[in-house]
Amino acid sequence: MLAKRIIPCLDVKDGRVVKGVSFINLRDAGDPVENAKYYDEQGADELIFLDITASHEKRKIILDVVMKTAEDVFMPLTVGGGIKTLDDIRDLLNAGCDKVSINTTAVKDPYFISRAAGKFGSQCIVVAIDAKRVNNNMSDATGEDWFTETALKDVILPLATGELTWAISTHGGRKMKLIDAVKWAKKMEELGAGEIMLTSMDRDGTKDGYDIELTQTISETVSIPVIASGGAGTLEHLYEGLALGKADAALAASIFHFREYTIKEAKEYLKSRGVPVRL
Repeated sequence: MLAKRIIPCLDVKDGRVVKGVSFINLRDAGDPVENAKYYDEQGADELIFLDITASHEKRKIILDVVMKTAEDVFMPLTVGGGIKTLDDIRDLLNAGCDKVSINTTAVKDPYFISRAAGKFGSQCIVVAIDAKRVNNNMSDATGEDWFTETALKDVILPLATGELTWAISTHGGRKMKLIDAVKWAKKMEELGAGEIMLTSMDRDGTKDGYDIELTQTISETVSIPVIASGGAGTLEHLYEGLALGKADAALAASIFHFREYTIKEAKEYLKSRGVPVRL
C-alpha cells in the first residue's frame, strides 16, 4: 500500500505567509521560504503555496518565492492561485514548483485542463474543488452557460436537486455553481487531471474534521489521488480523512502553523493507528 501523505498549506500574500480566516483579518506569519524549510525538516511529504494575491502584476513575487524555496527544500511543491494560462503554468514549473493547482480557470474552461495536461503532463496538474452541501435550494446558484456541449452537461445540477449532494462553490464559498462536485471530479480526471485537492467549504476553518462522506464519495469515484482538505483540528481528524475518507493525502494549515502538532507527531500517531506513512 502506498504511503499516505501529510501536506501543510501556506497562504502567501505579497511574498509573505499570512494567517487569517477566509482571507480576512490577515496577519503576517513569516517568510515562506523559512516556513518551507521548517516543514521540510519536520518531514512533511509535500507543501502547498496558495498565492492569494495572484494578479498579473504580482505573479513575479510568487515566482521568486518558489525559486528560493526550490533551492533549499527538496519535497514536492504545489502552487495554486490565479493560474489562467499555460504560460502561468510554464513559469511556475520553470521556477521550481512540481505541481500547479487550478480551480476557477477549470470551471470557466474545463478543456484548459486537457490542454495543460497535454503540454505538461497529468502528474503536475492538480484540480482544486471547493465543495459545499446543498439540497433543494439552489435558487441563488449561477448556471454555466458555456457548458453547452453534451460531454459537459452531465455535471450540471438541476435547480432543485431533490436530495442532499455537493455543489461547486467559488469565491471562498460565497458563490455557488450548478455543478455536481462528484461528477465534476470524475470529469476533471477524464480531462487529464492527475490529482484532486478536495476542500469542504462547510468544514473549512471549523476544525471539526473533514467531511468524511464527501471525501469518501469522491475518493471512490475517481482513480487519481485525492487530497482531503477543510476542517482538520486534531490528529484524529487526519486519521479519519485518510482511513475513513479513503483520501491519499491530508492537508492541514492551522494545526501545524500554530504548532498545535508537529508533522512528526502527526505521522507517529497515524502509524500507531495502522496508517502507512513515511517517517
